[in-house]
Amino acid sequence: MFVELNELLNASPERPEQGKLTLLRDTKTDGSFLVHHFLSFYLKAGCKVCFVALLQSFSHYNIIAQKLGVSLTAAKERGQLVFLEGLKSCFDILFGEEQRVGQPNPLQFISEDGSNLKTMYEFVRTSLMASGSDSWKCPVLLVDDLSVLLSLGVRPVDVLDFIHYCRVAVCSQLQGNIVVLVHSSDDSEDEENELVVNSLCHQSNLILWAEGLATGFCKDVHGQLKIIQKGSSELKAERNLFRIYQYKIQDKNVTFFARGMSVAVL
Repeated sequence: MFVELNELLNASPERPEQGKLTLLRDTKTDGSFLVHHFLSFYLKAGCKVCFVALLQSFSHYNIIAQKLGVSLTAAKERGQLVFLEGLKSCFDILFGEEQRVGQPNPLQFISEDGSNLKTMYEFVRTSLMASGSDSWKCPVLLVDDLSVLLSLGVRPVDVLDFIHYCRVAVCSQLQGNIVVLVHSSDDSEDEENELVVNSLCHQSNLILWAEGLATGFCKDVHGQLKIIQKGSSELKAERNLFRIYQYKIQDKNVTFFARGMSVAVL
């Protein structure tokens, strides 16, 4: 049976869950399709979204979002989407004019000590704080991808502190959700990155781990997805739910199926 991700997660745009941290993890494959899924899901659900896009341009995300039935331009105009274009912000800091008074660049750490993410946290917090005219559902922080911060020289402890403070503000105080993408590797050569990944795995309520196929390329199966749903800490008898599916990325959606159930096999 072929299903979509919302069905696997039992997620409904009418009633999105609140107060959750979701970790998107990829190994030997590109897990960005998961970012595009959650971005379109929360916008369709009527949530206020702060998207910290450190990897690609706004036009890149907008083109894919349009295929999924969402206009990021329209979402920005109506105040539903706050988009931080990391590439542009980095360029402005390194080559652009000085920032105007009272409007610090969220990526100001690049030109300072290289690790203080306070300005980025303040950007997230103020972006998602409800105003009197807001009618959106729960706020959502989406980060693509967290590994870029390590590449920019931010220390692992500061990355984890940033996520901790965002969890307090977004998940606890505002009863919203956080979704972050990180890369990982099997050989664990990048110890700093693996430290961040392992720490986030312990903190997350839901882990979606996309992996490349051990057998290599296949036109009908693009990879496998491990879904780990954490049991409630209040119910010690409730265990984590662990499932594995394979998937195929199509032009406008991604289909999931049990291992060995692709059209190539059937």
